[in-house]
Amino acid sequence: MSSTSRRLTLPLVLLALAACSARTAAPPRTSATPVAATAAAKPTPKTAPTPALPSAVLWQRTAAEYRAIHLQVFREAGEALERLAAGRAPGTWAVSVDADETIIDNSLYAYERARAADAYALPSWADWVKRREAAAVPGAIAFLQKVQNLGGRVAVVTNRGEDQCEDTRANLRSRSIPFDLVLCRAEGANGEKEGRWQAIASGTAVPGLRPLEILVWVGDNVGDFPGLDQSARDADDSAFALFGERYFVLPNPVYGSWEKNTPR
Repeated sequence: MSSTSRRLTLPLVLLALAACSARTAAPPRTSATPVAATAAAKPTPKTAPTPALPSAVLWQRTAAEYRAIHLQVFREAGEALERLAAGRAPGTWAVSVDADETIIDNSLYAYERARAADAYALPSWADWVKRREAAAVPGAIAFLQKVQNLGGRVAVVTNRGEDQCEDTRANLRSRSIPFDLVLCRAEGANGEKEGRWQAIASGTAVPGLRPLEILVWVGDNVGDFPGLDQSARDADDSAFALFGERYFVLPNPVYGSWEKNTPR
């Protein structure tokens, strides 16, 4: 090799070595390669924790005891009714039942309110009633069928407002819950039911209704039973003598007139 060739070859070799070194020091960037070694990692977005369900709502929606006690109470009410209705002419008597948490279950509404970290409010309740999605309470349908089979009338006496009455009837029909009449709270009236029970007894509750003797009452609030309110908690045991005979109460730990009681 001539000296001229050696002078030309040496620079080319050095250039080739430099190129190899550069490729080794900086490999091509792939999808796994950080954009910059000093770039700060983006924080992971945090989602708000799901609000916990109140214990009362959780019990109503999941407890085996909830189903057991409803089946028990309605079975006992049916047995009492068989004795009370014996020998009575069909169509001359009735049973009074409350609606909410007595024959229909609104725990889905309570569940949705809790998950949204929101409380009961009249607008959201009105929307719930319009949805007509309340399910039948365990044991209610069988009991109400027995009432009608024995010759009685099912009177649903509820404190839902009069403007919610048609949605309530539609809800009952959609769930195949038997009833003969639904009496709602008149606009501006308080929640007392005595006047509506008297209208059933006198035959003036709805057009064409004959006088009906109420034999059994079923409810989830002490106000669902004649002559009783929250003051009964301090009364003598005799105030509760008709419970298990003609009055049958279902548990409602979610809401009720008891919420106004003085804590102790």
